[in-house]
Amino acid sequence: METITTPPRTELLKRAAELGPVLRANAQASEDRRQLSEETLEALGGSGLLRLRVPRRYGGYEADMRTVTEVLAELARGDGSAAWTASVWMISSWMVGLFPDAVRDEVFADPDVRISGILSPGAMATPTDGGYLVSGKWSFNTGAQQSDWNVNAAVRPTPDGQFEPVMVLLPMSDLQVIDDWHTVGMRGSGSITTVCQDVFVPAERVLPVGPVIFGAHPLQQDPAAPMWRAPFMPIACTTVGAVAYGLAIAARDAFMERLPGSKITYTDYTEQSAAPLTHLQVAGATVGVDEAGFHVLRTADLIDTKAASGEPWSLEERARARLDLGATCLRAKEAVEVLAGASGGSSLYNSVPIQRIERDVKALNLHAIMHPDTNFELYGRMACGLEPNTQYI
Repeated sequence: METITTPPRTELLKRAAELGPVLRANAQASEDRRQLSEETLEALGGSGLLRLRVPRRYGGYEADMRTVTEVLAELARGDGSAAWTASVWMISSWMVGLFPDAVRDEVFADPDVRISGILSPGAMATPTDGGYLVSGKWSFNTGAQQSDWNVNAAVRPTPDGQFEPVMVLLPMSDLQVIDDWHTVGMRGSGSITTVCQDVFVPAERVLPVGPVIFGAHPLQQDPAAPMWRAPFMPIACTTVGAVAYGLAIAARDAFMERLPGSKITYTDYTEQSAAPLTHLQVAGATVGVDEAGFHVLRTADLIDTKAASGEPWSLEERARARLDLGATCLRAKEAVEVLAGASGGSSLYNSVPIQRIERDVKALNLHAIMHPDTNFELYGRMACGLEPNTQYI
């Protein structure tokens, strides 16, 4: 096992920025094959960025949340599907970091291991000698076909006749793939469905979800490591919110790149950049991009601050993380829509990135945990004195 020092944030951001041309060049190929291109996979793996949420004792970086957020946003400037898939791999690596040492020794033998995962319990874990028999189905399993392991949610029976959610860790070879990822957004993420029937999972590869959600981790990892000193949902919200933020930046990049020489057809504007309407659109979209960044980075900084101090999370702060995620997604989508609407009919071609960026950011806004209305309602009901209507907080 190789314990290393986390590279400086500036170094990691430089690596992410250097991947931009490769990700952009292969984005259409990833869309066409409905999973990341081999060139994109090799670039991500070779950059070391998939180690951001891997324990240090296994050669990982245990990067702080601000670094993770900024790196993923930078990746999304190149390709939303690549950044989204990387975000899922990072969240899943963080989750596996909570499993017992024997499990972590096996999984993180390669610090660049790719672990996909699903938080919604789609399977039953039935107790048997030495572990559980797991049967079920997980849809939207991002990057599963290009992963080594899957850490997925299931439920298991409790002595009082109820059920509790657990995470089950399975090698991809134990899962059957249903190739059903035919979508209009995030096409390159390969978020197919996986199925298993009576697959044996050893007891050490089953982890109760409740303590993870509430931040009372079993601390099977190094208790001194700040990376796990937060409830799961703020971490997950910030990680995926970074992708939406990065897509908003990507839309601005794409629009400004095409602006020189563009005109507004059927008007006297031979230069689109001279039109007051364009000035308003660019300024308004920039405000949206900045607001998206404010919300996701605010939660990232709160996670890091509390991790350093050991201060506990209030329920309101955890709900605000969901609020910030919703605001990030909404403001990013609004900014992208303004710029896509200003891009003209030529932007309909596959070769023009902004049409893909718009489809990708709309897809993120439909994600169950990212939907702005769902997140706003949760925070609003709690601000009005009601109990939360979900355990995912």
